[in-house]
Amino acid sequence: MKGENRMPVFEGLEPKDVLEKFEAICSIPRASYHTKAISDYIAAFAEERHLKYIQDGKNNIIVFKGASKGLENAGPVIIQGHTDIVCEKDPGVEKNMLEEGLDLAVDGDLIYAKGTTLGGDDGIAVAMMLELLDGDYAHPPLECVFTSDEEVGMLGAEAIDLSPLKGRRLLNIDSEEEGVFTAGCAGGVNAEITLPVKRAACGFRNILRIDVSGLTGGHSGAEIDKGRANALKILGRVLYEISKRTEIRLISVSGGGKSNVIPKKSSAVISADDFDLVCSTVETLSRELKNEYAVTDSGIKISAEKCEEDTAPMDAESTRKAVALLNCIPNGIIEMSADIENLVQTSLNLGILECGIENIRAVSCIRSSIASQKRMVLNRVECLVKELGGTLTAEGDYPCWEYKRSSELRNLMSEVFTGQYGYAPKIGATHAGLECGIFCGKIEGLDCISYGPDLKDIHTSRETLSVSSLQRVWKMTLEVLKRMN
Repeated sequence: MKGENRMPVFEGLEPKDVLEKFEAICSIPRASYHTKAISDYIAAFAEERHLKYIQDGKNNIIVFKGASKGLENAGPVIIQGHTDIVCEKDPGVEKNMLEEGLDLAVDGDLIYAKGTTLGGDDGIAVAMMLELLDGDYAHPPLECVFTSDEEVGMLGAEAIDLSPLKGRRLLNIDSEEEGVFTAGCAGGVNAEITLPVKRAACGFRNILRIDVSGLTGGHSGAEIDKGRANALKILGRVLYEISKRTEIRLISVSGGGKSNVIPKKSSAVISADDFDLVCSTVETLSRELKNEYAVTDSGIKISAEKCEEDTAPMDAESTRKAVALLNCIPNGIIEMSADIENLVQTSLNLGILECGIENIRAVSCIRSSIASQKRMVLNRVECLVKELGGTLTAEGDYPCWEYKRSSELRNLMSEVFTGQYGYAPKIGATHAGLECGIFCGKIEGLDCISYGPDLKDIHTSRETLSVSSLQRVWKMTLEVLKRMN
């Protein structure tokens, strides 16, 4: 099979069999949207060992293995990870990651790939599952689920048919910090807003471009709690302040690019009669905002300058409604969790703003680890949009993984962890989306834990995997499986 005749990079390292399988799969290109080769590799792996498997058209694959002696009556356990990796490389590296495998190396305790991402996220889960399917270990019936295209929207998990699975316990090996058990994640939905506009000549003397720039930005799940400015919301605030001081007509607005990214810049083109008043308002706001965001967005800049524009401005009512939308749409943290300290429970991020001749399009990413609150925020945005004469469409809805106050699986894993490490694990949740949320939406009563060894700088060419951490996590996994009944 592909990869098996390569010279071993991990000679002398443990767990030997897991690392051998990791090295083998690293010889197979497996970028997102290009997972057919790794899926076929796993299928051939199962066939050689006479294991039942199901492979679908999205390159997802489920492999089944019977229980070891003495655990035949135990309930099955689902073990899951994704096969695709993020492909990033250093400047000047010529490797074609769609066609070539990785160049692995070891530096002390750390495994890395020369000049590229390592793909330990989530290749280490694939390697651990393959070793469980191959080796002689104590375990209940195994249902190993290899999903595709997680890194580009959890597409494999969305598409996979989980009805053949009998397990109601799920080990998701897709976390990057040893000693942290993730026990919940946010669900999400994109609120796609369309606001119709009318245009009419107004006769104002000046056309100006307003720019918001220099912001930090960030991920709308992992960094929504950092207090960083949203360029689209700042733009709405600036436009409203100007409109209070002098009459304006909006010509265009734009900013952002992805709903799940906090926008770093935005712009508007307006028609106004009093150029000096617009500029003085912008200068005042720029000073105030620099003070407000001195810690999080010290480079924030608001500017106004004359420009040329042939497009007719929006009429007074359309301008008023567009400014009201940007200024009033909720954004940022809505509620913190009462169960898990410092966890954002519900939030939203206005991430995309586009302007056409007949309408404005905006997209806000709503997240919550409580399904009812996700619906509440969506309704809140819809209520505002309808009052302004617009429409809202919910797109890309995926379920949350609600934190269980009582979990037998979490109790077992915590007990095993504490016995092995001498201290209790940290139990947490994430405001980002995980495949566990989709699995919970498809399998009623599923009990999940997400965990994994230390991986640093994932999704970058600096990515590393700790060998000693992998050793401990592998040992813990085997003990957990042995004690399942």
